Amino acid sequence: QVHLVESGGGLVQPGGSLRLSCAVSGRSAELYDIGWFRQAPGKEREIVSCFSVFAGDAHYSDSVKARFTLTRDNVKRTVFLQMSSLKPEDTAVYYCAAGYFEGYSSGACLRFTSDKYDYWGQGTQVTASS
Repeated sequence: QVHLVESGGGLVQPGGSLRLSCAVSGRSAELYDIGWFRQAPGKEREIVSCFSVFAGDAHYSDSVKARFTLTRDNVKRTVFLQMSSLKPEDTAVYYCAAGYFEGYSSGACLRFTSDKYDYWGQGTQVTASS
């Protein structure tokens, strides 16, 4: 069982920045890839970034590449999503999720749909609006 708790959402003006945190705990949690998803009203949940634990690298969707950065603090067992140059279309509830993808190639975590992830946080609202 892996437990995830997000924090750091809020209201920001377009062009601003926010940092989301995902605290990860549980048995063998370090073996799970961590993905950041978002869901806007009336839209499907989409992945924006993920960390492939076995490859040791992060991946980004085209919509956020060069604006969002995923980092980890292994001591605190926390995954961060630094979001910069936020746009109104980034407004959504953001979720972190854990999936076990041993044996898959680097970047697979970005290709998997949300149903392939096993554990989810409760979500945090991000609103980019003036």
